[in-house]
Amino acid sequence: MDPAIQNLVDISQTPAALNAKADVVLERARWASQVFQRYDREKTLAIAMATAEAAQAKAGEYGEWAVRETGFGVAEHKTLKNQLSSVPLVEHYSDTDFVNPRIDEATGNLEIPKPAGVIFALVPSTNPIATVYFKVLSALMTRNAIVISPHPAAREVSIDAVRTLAAAAEAAGGPEATIQVIEEISLPLIDEFMKSAKTDVILATGGTPMVRAAYSSSNPAIGVGPGNAPVLVDESADLRSAAAHIVDSKCFDNSVLCTNESVLITLADIAKPLLRELTGAGAHICSQEETARLRSYLFHDRGFNVEALGRDASWIAEQAGFKVARKTRILVAPIDLIGVGEELSREKLCPVLGFYAARNMKQAITQARALLRFAGAGHSAAIHSNDDQTIMDFAASVEVYRIVVNAPCSQGAAGFSTNLPPTFTIGTGFFGRSSVGENIGPHHLINWTRVAWHKDQPRPAGALGGAQLKHAGPLPKAPADGVPGQSRQSFVPAPDRERNELREQIRAIIAEELRSVLKD
Repeated sequence: MDPAIQNLVDISQTPAALNAKADVVLERARWASQVFQRYDREKTLAIAMATAEAAQAKAGEYGEWAVRETGFGVAEHKTLKNQLSSVPLVEHYSDTDFVNPRIDEATGNLEIPKPAGVIFALVPSTNPIATVYFKVLSALMTRNAIVISPHPAAREVSIDAVRTLAAAAEAAGGPEATIQVIEEISLPLIDEFMKSAKTDVILATGGTPMVRAAYSSSNPAIGVGPGNAPVLVDESADLRSAAAHIVDSKCFDNSVLCTNESVLITLADIAKPLLRELTGAGAHICSQEETARLRSYLFHDRGFNVEALGRDASWIAEQAGFKVARKTRILVAPIDLIGVGEELSREKLCPVLGFYAARNMKQAITQARALLRFAGAGHSAAIHSNDDQTIMDFAASVEVYRIVVNAPCSQGAAGFSTNLPPTFTIGTGFFGRSSVGENIGPHHLINWTRVAWHKDQPRPAGALGGAQLKHAGPLPKAPADGVPGQSRQSFVPAPDRERNELREQIRAIIAEELRSVLKD
């Protein structure tokens, strides 16, 4: 191509070219999703488990790689998250049938599963591989195709992980192109995927702007908002146990999970003994001057200082201008105010914990509510207490959809140290301006068609007889002249042929755009 023309327009970034790039990937995914819906439950679970085993085998490698590439987090903790979101995730849902029809015993209605189809999934830099594993396996268990959009900060490790899972799924008999990844990441290209009519649902985990973009794309979206979890400790709590759980949670993967505790709220009467227990668990209690230095370092005019994201406590202290012991696990910063005017009551994805002492329980709960109104509404909260009424009052008052009791919030709200569904995508519901308030799981990637009989003539027990949902199974290998029993015209076009046709369309569109540019 004439260099002069090339300089006039970046062909690869024109709207037409970006649309065509997205269209190729999404059309392949659509084809894969339609084939996948022919599979029965046994074959579907076998594919999901084989893929999970491949994921688990590389959990450690990807944990170390993610820390090396992004520069934050703890490899050991990322490995654990990767492991938990592989085989254990599939085992957790192994008794849930996402494939076969079911009867609602209360209504007598017949319910038939309908997978979403093509899922476009955004992945954050903070938990890249655990999120890739979680979203891919959730898609496989529900017979959906998925396209992964990695975060640029974790691009290389995410691409490699998706390729590993895609190869494992295909080797186990899954349709080609069920799992794909965007390798050339750009915001305009992501926008094309999000607004394409061929995207059936967007599964967005990331920053607020990206989640809002997903919701404004005109496609169905499941988005999650930021966390900012308050943790309340009352006088009935086992203070040593509470301190251990809080420190363990806050330092886990250097606090990059959005479920981590942001501000500890307690009562003035027990503040000193609780601070002693926090110190014993590995916390450094900041002086007034150190707290001021932390505030200044962590927050600036543009918001949170991303240099501190996922860094360890001693590194953050040094950057802020003071020294702590190398073995320090978290920094505790006493504050006198929550909300506007106190930046340390914002979300802090690093091992820095605000500490606020209230006069009484009413004020403590009021301040927890204020914290969430400031940031993190709908997400998570924790309480350490042995008083059932206090737990009830707290849970009823704070505007979140997860309350973790006497357990670490990071792992508890995500379902790994509680009986909540395990997830790395947290729904923030109406409070957080999200469509879902639950822990997101494979059940959110499937809808059910309900077949209802007239009330006056309800379906008699066993009226369906031996009727079953037919699963034709994987497509047979196509001979040279096409699939047996089908003409080439009736068969879904092969991905390679689709790409060739789209390339011709792209060339024609670009040629027309260039002619327009040269006329101008």
